[in-house]
Amino acid sequence: MTHPFLTRPHRTLLALSAPVMVSLAAEPLTALVDTGFVARLGPAPLAALGVATTLLSGVLWVFNFLSIGTQTELARSHGSGQEQEGRRIASLALALGVLLGASLALVAWPLAPTAVRLLGLDEAGVAAGSGYLKVRLLGAPAVLLTVAASGALRGRQDMRTPLVIALVVNALNLVLDPLLIFGLGPFPRLELVGAAWASAFGQWAGAALAVVAVSRRIGLTGRQVWRDVGRLFTIGLDLFLRTSALLLFLALATRAANRIGVEAGAAHQAVRQSWIFTAFLLDAYAVAAQSLVGFFLAAGQRPVARRVAGVACLWGLGTGAVLAVSMLLATGPVARLLVPKSAQAAFLGAWWAAALFQPLNSLSFVTDGIHWGTSDYRFLRNAVATATVSGALLLAVFGGPPGFDLTDVWLITGAWIAIRAGFGVARIWPGFGAAPLGRHEAQSGSARNV
Repeated sequence: MTHPFLTRPHRTLLALSAPVMVSLAAEPLTALVDTGFVARLGPAPLAALGVATTLLSGVLWVFNFLSIGTQTELARSHGSGQEQEGRRIASLALALGVLLGASLALVAWPLAPTAVRLLGLDEAGVAAGSGYLKVRLLGAPAVLLTVAASGALRGRQDMRTPLVIALVVNALNLVLDPLLIFGLGPFPRLELVGAAWASAFGQWAGAALAVVAVSRRIGLTGRQVWRDVGRLFTIGLDLFLRTSALLLFLALATRAANRIGVEAGAAHQAVRQSWIFTAFLLDAYAVAAQSLVGFFLAAGQRPVARRVAGVACLWGLGTGAVLAVSMLLATGPVARLLVPKSAQAAFLGAWWAAALFQPLNSLSFVTDGIHWGTSDYRFLRNAVATATVSGALLLAVFGGPPGFDLTDVWLITGAWIAIRAGFGVARIWPGFGAAPLGRHEAQSGSARNV
């Protein structure tokens, strides 16, 4: 059977990307909903939410190899016709998700106050932020289970089921947030902790749906499932280091913002969550490209995989430009909705800087997905580490003088984005080092397929 990408490449990529775009946007959308409600409590709870979500996303994103590695392995098993191998990998990923999530909650729980304090909050902020973080840790096994299941489904190019799961999680969070934060009707007023409980309930509901979906669409097995654990953890090490470097820079930027002042910290939370929201939108092209690249490489069609990379980058760049214009036009409404009045002066310049870097941001995320599809994990680790060291040095050098403000934090973030994008594109065009999709490799693959 001919794959539809061969005859309709743009339509196929968009058909795969569209449901992913909605489902990936669901996670930061949950945080944006929380931000909107918590902003009504004042700048101090909002700054505490920003620190807590930075830490939480950091520790959870470190385990994103459960999604990335599982998706690539499932795409390759599908492309090579080894469906039983795919079932073993999917079963292993779900089991690891539960075990790693439970272990994470047990280890991180007592460390929550110390971790929140290190990001620059005062003692009142530490109490609020650590309380939120502890409740959200109860949902860690559910989050990682859902992450693994979504990777398995997307590896089989089923992009719609993770969308349904994400919509259910967000609907529950949207309903429970006002009830638990403000204490409407019979519900107690829990303020910031209420937002955490709303998210945790939604995440466990999503995890239950995810397990059922994988069981029905791919199948689960307990036979010899652990023999593949070494493969996933080998993949996981490079992805762990890559994601740790990425999140280290985001944490350093959050710390720099909070050291400027509570208003800058509150404004940074609004800009950061909006930036993460756009990043997840752009990541839809990365997820679609990852599945297609992995599939075509396993099927021995390297030139087609290279064509996938070109189509994905083209759509990502165009979408990044649209997002930049949209953010600039939405400056006023976003400021009124997400930023307390006392923090709006710090917000404006940072927001414009985040918007103007969106086209480069698109290339950094889309090329990540392409390189995931080729299993070029070590290259991505080194590229992100280089960008993070550069960004950290810029924050250290320029972050001390009294004139340093939140706009400067986001200009340095833009430089960090540009370095990542440059490495990601150059690895494909022209392709340096042992580039799986470089020009020389593509020509060699074409010759072998003749």
